[in-house]
Amino acid sequence: MNYLIEFLTNAFLFTNSIAMYLIIGFFIAGILHELLPDDFIRKQLGERNLRSLIKAAVLGIPLPICSCSVIPLIGALRRKGANKGAVLTFTISTPITGIDSILATYGIFGFLFTAYRLVTSVILSLIAGLLNLIIDRSSEEKPITESSCCCSCSCSIPPTQGQEKKQFSFREALKYGFGTLFKETAQPLFWGILIGSLIVTLIPQNIEPFLRENAVFSYVLVLAAAIPMYVCATSSLPIAASLILAGVPAGAAFVFLTAGPATNAITIGVVDKVLGRKSLFVYLSTVIAGSILFGILLDWFFEINRINVKEIVHIDDTGNPVKLLFTAIFLILLFKNLWELRIKPPAGT
Repeated sequence: MNYLIEFLTNAFLFTNSIAMYLIIGFFIAGILHELLPDDFIRKQLGERNLRSLIKAAVLGIPLPICSCSVIPLIGALRRKGANKGAVLTFTISTPITGIDSILATYGIFGFLFTAYRLVTSVILSLIAGLLNLIIDRSSEEKPITESSCCCSCSCSIPPTQGQEKKQFSFREALKYGFGTLFKETAQPLFWGILIGSLIVTLIPQNIEPFLRENAVFSYVLVLAAAIPMYVCATSSLPIAASLILAGVPAGAAFVFLTAGPATNAITIGVVDKVLGRKSLFVYLSTVIAGSILFGILLDWFFEINRINVKEIVHIDDTGNPVKLLFTAIFLILLFKNLWELRIKPPAGT
């Protein structure tokens, strides 16, 4: 009974820490979706140069596209002439961030960790794009089928024909942010909160010294779970926070936040099919090696500055009535969408 109460308490604390930021993020995401023309992204990524890579990385930061929705975009971008390096950059940069995830990261981990996550995602995606331009000079385009979608809901594949710029609609912005986008992330968010709460509740406190003394083991364990598993940038946050609270080094939690959203078993297969084996090698090696390197740097930063890693996790602010109101709204939307989707276990588990 005590474990159940502790589990429910942890689940509520996780939800309360991100709900307000997610609601604001979904709202901004809906506005962005309405403001950007349907073919805007494709038009920016055609040139085979550093400029197109930078565009791909920068465009990927705010866009509300998870590791599910980016899958059909890989094929659509290639069919419209985007170069492989830019597509790979976009494939890595976009799922790691997103306006909803950025705000939720700030809600749990604060400004410093959020800025580090943003900067490193851009660097990783640019490195992958540059390496791909150097290693893979082939121009063959391969099609992608709609069956590559990994979500329970339908993936939004951008139209392949040119369209006139649509008129801005506030109603459509809300419909996309709190309808389409929320529905795409409802299940992974739910499972992320549950898994994170279980980790905090069940992992014994005396395991912390072992985890800190065997950081390599923590990194390998996290990578083994993160790479094949479908977890979006937002739903990975409660799990990463729970890992830190359980004693896992911040660097290992950072690896999970990077490798988890950037990869999953289906995306790996699609990258291989659409971009080729060389691009797949660049994709995986950059994400794995880069996330580990930046994770080690993060642990080093905390160590030399004598920062208690657990203090960066903020999940206990229950005295703020505004946040509690947003939490209530978020829970209503969450369970409404879960009911409509008839909740299923997370993909890749």
